[in-house]
Amino acid sequence: MELGLKGKVAIVAGASRGLGFSVARALAQEGALVSIVSRDSAAITAAAQRIEEIRAGGGLGFSADIRLAEGIELWHRATVDRFGPVEILVTNSGGPPVGPSLSFDDQAWQGAFELLLLSAIRMVREVIPSMTERKKGSIVMLTSSSAKQSIANLALSNVMRPSVAALAKTLANEYAGHGIRVNQVVPGRIATDRVREIDELNSKKRGVSVEEQRKLSLASIPMARYGDPDEFGRAVAFLLSDAGSYITGATLQVDGGMIQSLT
Repeated sequence: MELGLKGKVAIVAGASRGLGFSVARALAQEGALVSIVSRDSAAITAAAQRIEEIRAGGGLGFSADIRLAEGIELWHRATVDRFGPVEILVTNSGGPPVGPSLSFDDQAWQGAFELLLLSAIRMVREVIPSMTERKKGSIVMLTSSSAKQSIANLALSNVMRPSVAALAKTLANEYAGHGIRVNQVVPGRIATDRVREIDELNSKKRGVSVEEQRKLSLASIPMARYGDPDEFGRAVAFLLSDAGSYITGATLQVDGGMIQSLT
């Protein structure tokens, strides 16, 4: 299937590794021009080089803190200067600290808000004007299965991720008439560093080995395995592409059947 992504300008946040990088790689493989951002200068430079190996001349790495409006503005400006107007946006970030609700002070809650929700709002503000002017654009917001059902020991994510889901749905309704599609993608347990970190933390909390914790996690997944990052990246690329041109306001679960909620 031809996805129609060749030559399109995409920006992907939180893409030095993990799910963000898997999406950036899938877009580059389809011929998109991909700009990626992370706070880690060395990691984002290395990631951009890997994108360049896939799509010569089509990778840009930028170091910025997406919790800060100035960082997002500079990243967007650098992308436009290099490639032209942005046609694809993928909002994403690292996860907030792990722990139960009352273990966090006000500063931690504020930090999670800025990391997960406010950063997404600011990214959308940057790209919407040119998308509206051109009457086309595709936005995907990466969230978490915590947007659908609460996860033990992830209080910050449980509260903030559903807000991002609500933002995606609201924007989809507001901008469908402008030719802009907005969707949410919910990963299940994809084999990334973040999931390994959570398994290690939960194993310590339960007093079991990491392998035993992993077996407990696998028991909740009908496909009985963790997802591969490339599987996730390809699913997001499809949703962003012309092949998904009549899909907006939707939630795509890439979870091996793990999420049990009906809506």
